[in-house]
Amino acid sequence: MTETLHNPHRGTGLPNRLTDTLPSRDATAVAKLLALCPAHAETPLRDMPDLADTLGAQSFHIKDERTRMGLGSFKALGAAYAIAHDAARTIPTDWATALTGRTYVTASAGNHGMSVAAGARVFGAGAVIYLSHTVPQAFGKRLEAQGATVAWAGDDYEASMEAAAQAAKDNGWTLLSDSSWDGYEESGYRVMEGYLQMASEAATQIPAPPTHIFLQAGVGGLAAAVAAYARATWGDAPHITVVEPEFAPALIESIRAGQLVDTTGPVSDMGRLDCKTASMVALNGLAMDADSFVTISEQEAHDAVETLKAQGVASTSSGVAGAAAALLKRPDLPSDARILCFVSEGPEDA
Repeated sequence: MTETLHNPHRGTGLPNRLTDTLPSRDATAVAKLLALCPAHAETPLRDMPDLADTLGAQSFHIKDERTRMGLGSFKALGAAYAIAHDAARTIPTDWATALTGRTYVTASAGNHGMSVAAGARVFGAGAVIYLSHTVPQAFGKRLEAQGATVAWAGDDYEASMEAAAQAAKDNGWTLLSDSSWDGYEESGYRVMEGYLQMASEAATQIPAPPTHIFLQAGVGGLAAAVAAYARATWGDAPHITVVEPEFAPALIESIRAGQLVDTTGPVSDMGRLDCKTASMVALNGLAMDADSFVTISEQEAHDAVETLKAQGVASTSSGVAGAAAALLKRPDLPSDARILCFVSEGPEDA
């Protein structure tokens, strides 16, 4: 494991924060809207006894998001939920045309764009997705198959997001990022709220409360939502570890600095997590809720892909990053540990 930082702000939050907004901890509204969606179904929680035995732990469970709503990742719960929330505000007589005439625009390093495209299509809106030139062309084709217009801009995610934000201003479109920053909180907050559904499901599926939760992070939305729900459900008991690529340490460096900071680094193979600046609201929540932050190497992530593939759970280095940190057998992992991880997406060729 490349680096571990114990969170000095646990329970109190960042000393220098740009907002007091914290991630939602209530999954009620999410469940209510998802109940109206015919594509919605609970994803499985997988018991992995072989991995538990390898670590000398009591149990090892994986919340498997690879089939979420037919879109291949947990991101289906985020932007699509935020768009459904907008549609509900119109009090529609016909959900299929509730947002006709509206266009959503975003940047994506992967699955967030699929969720925006799918959500927009369901409610009659348009979708424009900006991709950086480092994103595979095949992913652009997948977005187009969902009915989105694809635009290419910049050499990294941050540059494509700047282009998306400018396009929103120029065209009167709705910017729907999965992040948040000063002056832009509501949409990112709502996307994170959607992620509460998988945490809520995991809490009802797991046979005993977890003692250790490992959560991968890019801008931090998944990690912040699950951590918030875990604290609301299990209190201080679980040790929550946030896991980032060593090439994209946006959260760990912000925690170290006591405030939101930008980071730089090489391009990571953990492409969905290769974000150099954290979500402001996600960082706020994780500073309160996470016990520790770690970074992992490219090789450690690739090794975890192979380990989980051998166990019948095929994913990507981004999708298994949380599990990768758990599999490195932290020195303080006790024999009665009950581990919970999330496999956040399916393999690239799925």
